[in-house]
Amino acid sequence: MTNTRVNEIDLLRFIAALSVVFFHYSFRGYAADNMSVMPYPLLDSVSKYGYLGVELFFMISGFVILMTAASGSLRGFVISRIVRIYPAFWACCTITFAAIVMFGGMRYSASVPQYLINMTMLSGFLGVPSIDGAYWSLFVEIKFYALVAIVLISRKIHRIEQIVFIWLVVSIILEVIPVRTLRDLLITNYSAFFIAGATYFLIWSRGLSIIRIAIVVVSWGLAVFQSIKELRDFENHYHTAMSGQAVAVIITMFFIAMMLVSLRRTGPLGKNRWQLAGALTYPLYLLHQNIGFIIFNAWYPVVNAHLLFWGTIISAVALAYAVHIFVEKRFSLPFKTALSVYADRALRLTRRSSGSTEAP
Repeated sequence: MTNTRVNEIDLLRFIAALSVVFFHYSFRGYAADNMSVMPYPLLDSVSKYGYLGVELFFMISGFVILMTAASGSLRGFVISRIVRIYPAFWACCTITFAAIVMFGGMRYSASVPQYLINMTMLSGFLGVPSIDGAYWSLFVEIKFYALVAIVLISRKIHRIEQIVFIWLVVSIILEVIPVRTLRDLLITNYSAFFIAGATYFLIWSRGLSIIRIAIVVVSWGLAVFQSIKELRDFENHYHTAMSGQAVAVIITMFFIAMMLVSLRRTGPLGKNRWQLAGALTYPLYLLHQNIGFIIFNAWYPVVNAHLLFWGTIISAVALAYAVHIFVEKRFSLPFKTALSVYADRALRLTRRSSGSTEAP
């Protein structure tokens, strides 16, 4: 049952990606940090809440990553993650780097060493600036993957419910007694979303229980609390007023949507296949920000703002589609096969080495 595709997740992914695109294009780029010269006041009062799409991504990730890890295979988990995130990332990072070098102007610049380190997807851990600021969430995801890998290595995936419960309790304690190192290791700023997503998978695969409902409810409370707490810094940075009630409502909608998915109560949405929309999400997220701002800076106000805004969104989706068709679909399977062969060969060598060491 754990390998069943959950159609609604693909749709939610695409909605999350679009909310981030609108946040960047119609609010974030112009509001701060001198990233874009083009304002888009028609949508900015709404789209400024689009940054919460990343939190929805994290919740979805909790669901999907636990689904991937549920078999208990560390080898399968690692290979699936590498195949899923690297080919598209290499393509999108290269495209963004080329756009910056050729058209970045005074606002955007990137060096070859910076690009090469970015291609490892470890730049955020090495203190090297990202080619695109949107990559920050990838580093959060990688930390989550590492935590799941530790569970797999320790062969405790069958105790995942107890583990996420403990993670939630520790996250709450770290809100009261902040220990920076632990907060960083346990990604406490976003743990409520990962925990909720993982618990929704348990509900989807095993059914409701009192403890699972309790984890979801407490995760919701922690997520709302943390998100509202961060609003003051957001308001100061972007020079805008934010509604804590609006943030609470949006996050609550995420939790309700994921609960409906986990209970298989989404009706026609669950019966329709949204696979293409889900497939476009990752390359769209990786490609849209800096390239979009470069386009705005080059053509505004020469080109009408509405035409430029919507045309850039369409172009970003089209470019994401090209990456999906010409990179992900073409290279993912051969890449997975090569990694599997390499992993099997390495395992055989390890066993032979171990056997020769133990031989008289």
